[in-house]
Amino acid sequence: MQATALLHTIEKILQNMPTDWLKLTTHRLDIYDEQQAKTEFLQEFEALVASDTLDTTALSNLPTAYDYIRLGHPLSSVLEWVLGNIHDLNAEAVISFDSITMPILAILRTNLLAGKPTKIYHTDPLPELFDQEILKDIYGYQFTTEQVKGIEDIADSDGSTVYISQQQELDTIALSPVIDFYIQLVDGLGSILLINGAQNANYISEIQHVRRRETIAMTPANCLITLQKLIKQPVGTISESSSREEHKNQVIQLVQQITDTDCNVQIGSSGLSTQYAIMMGLVHDALVNHKGKAIKFLVPPNCYGGTNDQSRRVAASIPNVEVMDLPVDGDNDMVQSIDKTLDKVAALDAVPYIIAEIPTNPRVEVPDLVQLKEVLSKARRTPQGNEAIAPVFILDQTFCPNVHFLGEDAILSSVKALSYVSGSKFPSGGKCTAGYCVANTKAAPLMDKIALHLRICDNEATDLQLEILAQQLPSMNQRIVDAYKNTREFVNYIKETLPAAKINFVSEELAAQGFMPSVFSLDLPTKGNTAEEKETYKRALNHKLINAMIHNIPDESKFCVSYGQLKGCYWTIPATSTQGTTKEDDKDYIARVSLSPDMNLERHKEVFLAFVNDINSDLKAG
Repeated sequence: MQATALLHTIEKILQNMPTDWLKLTTHRLDIYDEQQAKTEFLQEFEALVASDTLDTTALSNLPTAYDYIRLGHPLSSVLEWVLGNIHDLNAEAVISFDSITMPILAILRTNLLAGKPTKIYHTDPLPELFDQEILKDIYGYQFTTEQVKGIEDIADSDGSTVYISQQQELDTIALSPVIDFYIQLVDGLGSILLINGAQNANYISEIQHVRRRETIAMTPANCLITLQKLIKQPVGTISESSSREEHKNQVIQLVQQITDTDCNVQIGSSGLSTQYAIMMGLVHDALVNHKGKAIKFLVPPNCYGGTNDQSRRVAASIPNVEVMDLPVDGDNDMVQSIDKTLDKVAALDAVPYIIAEIPTNPRVEVPDLVQLKEVLSKARRTPQGNEAIAPVFILDQTFCPNVHFLGEDAILSSVKALSYVSGSKFPSGGKCTAGYCVANTKAAPLMDKIALHLRICDNEATDLQLEILAQQLPSMNQRIVDAYKNTREFVNYIKETLPAAKINFVSEELAAQGFMPSVFSLDLPTKGNTAEEKETYKRALNHKLINAMIHNIPDESKFCVSYGQLKGCYWTIPATSTQGTTKEDDKDYIARVSLSPDMNLERHKEVFLAFVNDINSDLKAG
C-alpha cells in the first residue's frame, strides 16, 4: 500500500474505531478463535481496507484479535499491520510491548532454550532497567552487548543480532540483513519489535507467548497515541504522567486498607506480569539464601491456565526449578494435598513455594483455613534431621480480594504469605488489567526482590492503569457485596428450577466470613448409557444454555472469560477458555457464570426458566 493511502487508512480507522477497541479488557468467546486470533482479525480487516469499508459498524463486527488485551487487541494488531506495511514485513513479525525490556528478554529466553548466542547492539545507553548481572545470574540468559554509532557498525555473527534504538521515528527505521531483531523504544509508551528475515520466523510464536504470559502488549491507549504520532495527528490526552505518583500513592493506600496490610504494595501491568515478578523474585531469593537447593513450585494442575503455563515456563528455563502438582479441587482437599506435598519437598530438602487460589477456580471451594494455617506452620525435617525450609504461600485471591488473609490478626499472619489480585476483575471493574501484590509481616522482606523483578521486566502499571485503579478501588468492596447478592439469588433460583444441577458456590456460612464471590460453576444434569455419552450431552447442554442467554439478553449476557465486571453477566466454559493450556485430564467442562452488581436479574431468571422447560422433557426421555 502506498504511503499516502496508508496514512489515509489509519486516519479513517482512528476516526471510526469502536469504543471497545480502547476500553475492553477481556475477549468475547462468541467471536474469538484462539487458533486464528490475529490472523482471522487481520484477514477480515484487510478486506475492509481493500473495499474502504471502515465505518464503526464494520470495524465492530471484526473477530476478536488475540485476547483482550494482554496478548494483543485490535489497536495493537492495527499498529503492527501498519508497521508491517511500512517495512515490508508480515504483520505477525511486528510485535508491540508495553514493556521496553521484555522483547529483549523474550529473545534471550528463546535462545537460552535453543543454546544460541545473542549479541545486543545499541546506539544509546541501554535502559537502566536492563540489569545484565541479574539477567545472567538469575534468569540464566547468555549474551554480550556493544554500543555502536549506527547500523553500519554492526557485524554479521553466528548467533542472533539484536539492535536497540531510542531515536528513530517508527516510519524511518532502516532494516539491515545483519539485524535479526530490531527493537524500537517508543518514548514512554512501550516498544516495538521487528523480526527480520525468514530465517527468524520460528521466533514469532515463542516471543508472542512471552508477551501472553509474562507481560502484556502495548496498551490500547498507548497504541492509539503511537498511531496518532505516526500520522502526525495531535495526540489526545489519556492521562497526565505528572499525576502518576499521586495516583500510585492513592492506589497503595487503598490496597493497604482493603488487605489490612502495611507492606510495600507492588502494582503490575497485569495479574500475570505481577505473578511473574513474584515467581522470579522468589527464585532470586532462593538462589541467594538457599544456595544449591532445588526450588519447587506447588501448583494446582487445574488452576487458571496462565498460572499453570507460566509456572512451567519458569521451570523450563531455570535448571533447579520444578513444578509439582497440587490437587485442590473436587475430590481433592487442598489442606491434605499441601500437607503431603510439603512432606515430599522436605524429604528432598528443597525450597517450597505454593501457588493457590482461594476460593478455587472453577469449583469455588474454600479450604478449612485453620487447618491450612496448621499445615503451613507444621515443623518438618529433612532426611538429615535438619529443619526443613518453611514454605511461602502465594495466594491468588482474585475471586475474593476483600477477605483479610494477611493482617496482623488474620488467619495467615503467622506463616510466610503473599497475595495478589488480577486488576482486570474487581479492582478496576474490567477497565484495565493492572494487578497488585502484598505480603504479610513475615513475608515482607521478599517484596524487595519482587519489586526488583517487576522493574527489570518493566512490568509496572502504566499511568492510565494507576488512574483507573485510583478511581475504581474505593467502590470495590461494595461492588463485591452487591454482585454477591445477585449471584446468591440466581444460584438459589437455579436450585429451585433445576434441582438436578450441581452448583459449586460458597455456603452461607462462608459468605458470612467475607467470602462473597460473584462467580459460580454449574454442572448441568445429563443423560446417556455410557460415561462418554453423558459427557458429550452435558457439553452440548452447556453451549445451549450459554447461547440462549447471549441470544436473548445480548446487551447484558456475554460469552466471556472475566468477572468482577461493572455490568452484565459473563458465561464461559473453563476447559475451553481459562484452562486453555491445562492438561486435558484436569480440565473442567462445566459452565462458569459471573454476575455483576448492575444487571437485569429477573430477565436472566426468565431465560433460564425457558431453558429448563425446554430440556426437562428431553432429560426425562433419556
